[in-house]
Amino acid sequence: MTAPAGSSGPRALVALDVDGTVVDHDDRLSDRVRAAVQAAAEVAHVVIATGRSTDGTLEVLDRLGLLRGHAVVSNGAVTLDLDPDSEKGFTVAEAVSFDPAPALAAVREYLPAALYGIETEDLTKVLTEEFPPGELSGPYRVASFAELSRTRALRVIVRSLDHTPEDFERIVHRIGLNSVTYAVGWSAWLDIAPEGVSKATALETVRRRLDVPPELTFAVGDGRNDIEMLRWAAHSAAMGNALDDDVVAAADEQIGTVHDDGLAAFLDRVLIGRAA
Repeated sequence: MTAPAGSSGPRALVALDVDGTVVDHDDRLSDRVRAAVQAAAEVAHVVIATGRSTDGTLEVLDRLGLLRGHAVVSNGAVTLDLDPDSEKGFTVAEAVSFDPAPALAAVREYLPAALYGIETEDLTKVLTEEFPPGELSGPYRVASFAELSRTRALRVIVRSLDHTPEDFERIVHRIGLNSVTYAVGWSAWLDIAPEGVSKATALETVRRRLDVPPELTFAVGDGRNDIEMLRWAAHSAAMGNALDDDVVAAADEQIGTVHDDGLAAFLDRVLIGRAA
């Protein structure tokens, strides 16, 4: 399936979602998963690919010990080159922004009481009001909806405390949102990115930069924002806690849950297979 570990051939690229894959939804990272990810990084390019913003991703990278390499954040809108010797520990390799006003206006018509936020080109957040504790990390400031609408954004975040993810799916389909990329989260959370931007598009750029053959790409995820990434990889796995049928269908296999350290078992199997 891949070049043997330790061979002189090209290294594989292993793309990993974070929430529900590397850590559970209580942000718990098991020792077994940490060890498996570190072992994978010895023989492959491990690239975290997450909907988290930069600050939230850096915290996970630090816990995993992944201080060099690359990371895809904000659902593909931002790609980081990791460098512990740089001032911030990273440089921005690519950031794709857009005018959020049309999407904000369209969603607000259906969800006037929702919480709205944007991630700006300087990697900070601007919110209409505070989100529930623990849901957003890093610096933010509160501003008017009008200010959000006139500020270029890397992504738009919509959070409703009065709806379910299923409600969000129905509302999004009613709205259309054809000129952007969007993903509904495991809670009533909607991420809106520039059109055509996803984890998969950013990972393809990283793959080309690293000169990894397409057949040596792996991906693991659990959410709707992972579907394109799972389809992009030559071999992909949906976590056992992936509840959406479309996520499972996008992957080549379904593995154990995050609570059962499913990612660790998958990486161990992949590594053993490569070393055999």
